[in-house]
Amino acid sequence: MTHPKADGEATLSTDVRVWKVSKVASKSAPYQLRWVVAGKVWHASFATSPLAESRRVDLWKAMRRGEGFDVLTGLPESEIRAAAEKAKASPDPSWWDFSREYMAARWRTAAAKTREGLADSLATVALGMMEERPGVPELEKVRLAMRWAVIPAHEKEDPPPELNAACTWLAAHSLPVSSLSGSSVARDVFYRLSFKLDGSPAAAETYKRRRRGFNTAMEYAIKEGYLDANPLVGMKRSGSSGSAVVDPRVLVNKVQGRELLTAVSYVGSVNRNRGRRLVPFFGCMLYAATRPAEAVNLKESQCHLPETGWGRITLKETRPVAGKKWTDSGERHDKRGLKSRDVTTDRPVPIPPVLVVLLRDHLAEFGAALDGRLFANERGGLLGSSTYWRAWQEARELALPPEKVASPLARRPYDLRSTCITNWLRSGLPVAEVARRAGNSPEVIHRNYAGCLDDSEEENNRKIEEAMGW
Repeated sequence: MTHPKADGEATLSTDVRVWKVSKVASKSAPYQLRWVVAGKVWHASFATSPLAESRRVDLWKAMRRGEGFDVLTGLPESEIRAAAEKAKASPDPSWWDFSREYMAARWRTAAAKTREGLADSLATVALGMMEERPGVPELEKVRLAMRWAVIPAHEKEDPPPELNAACTWLAAHSLPVSSLSGSSVARDVFYRLSFKLDGSPAAAETYKRRRRGFNTAMEYAIKEGYLDANPLVGMKRSGSSGSAVVDPRVLVNKVQGRELLTAVSYVGSVNRNRGRRLVPFFGCMLYAATRPAEAVNLKESQCHLPETGWGRITLKETRPVAGKKWTDSGERHDKRGLKSRDVTTDRPVPIPPVLVVLLRDHLAEFGAALDGRLFANERGGLLGSSTYWRAWQEARELALPPEKVASPLARRPYDLRSTCITNWLRSGLPVAEVARRAGNSPEVIHRNYAGCLDDSEEENNRKIEEAMGW
């Protein structure tokens, strides 16, 4: 049934059907929801299935409540009224106000590292969302001011003295969100996401993280009625795929791996305990492919360390460093479940005898922290990333010749994890099992490590000869 309204009001109909989510041939938004209002078909496309299903549930609930749907827009009456009320209250927020509103909406459900990443994205976009007026703050001050301002706890606080002028200027002279619909502003924002302050290209992973944060902010802006579409759809950075493909030059061979771990034990000319207590920490990456944040929280109770043969570690939590202002606890380390897994899911990893010995010797010499953690700083606290990073850089200089120190070889502790995964693949372990042990998907393993196996051509040829009987 259709109900005509007075002039200026929507024409509503209760003749509504909502169809199931279907998949279409689209890379950016492959999940499509369709519904019918008074015989007219409406549709909306989404990047993920959960987003599409969530929207379907919203429409279905409105239909079950007996709401009329607008025949001109296809939207439920409640959404039209809410949009109209919001438009009256705040028709077009500035980027400054929008960023604070969006972070407040996301804060409770986001991890600490996600919060920091979103703040970085919003602050980067702010560089392209400023009016051209006298008194524009330094770009670095703009970034710092935005990163401070979007933290919900700072809403009623005065800015730090060094950021006060920038915050005041941005609050008064940030462009409205609607200006993103203009091509010139959108292009400037895209440039800011793609390049550093000095004009050099941002790293592929940095760009991808910032773009992802911007896209989620745009989803919120569209949902709240501030924008009709993401203004950067179709804009792609040339010359970079943004993939995290592992560079074969970072991988260490068997001898280099042993020498690097030995060198770690010599770090700290006065107090060698500083280095010795980190040897099995780096060993977990080299022989069990743990991420640093996973090894930081490894506990004695999660380790099976027999006197001989293979053992096992069972990873359950990760403690990434995010900074006190981003965590709910006020500590530098956040407390999360394993990456890309349900919070209750663990990951058992078989460990070779060499790592079993390293862990047994470590416990015999240093014991575990009060909460059972294997690796702690000298005061018993959580092992900080700056601590093990400095130790690793010192160890590289002790273990490697100058030309190797200057090379990408094992430049980051994380490169030991890449070495371990590559060794598993070269040993013939099935990709699915490598992915399970490493805590990745098989697709990620295929994509990121394919280039690391190219130098095995001679060995691959030998296997073919054996199989063919040549």
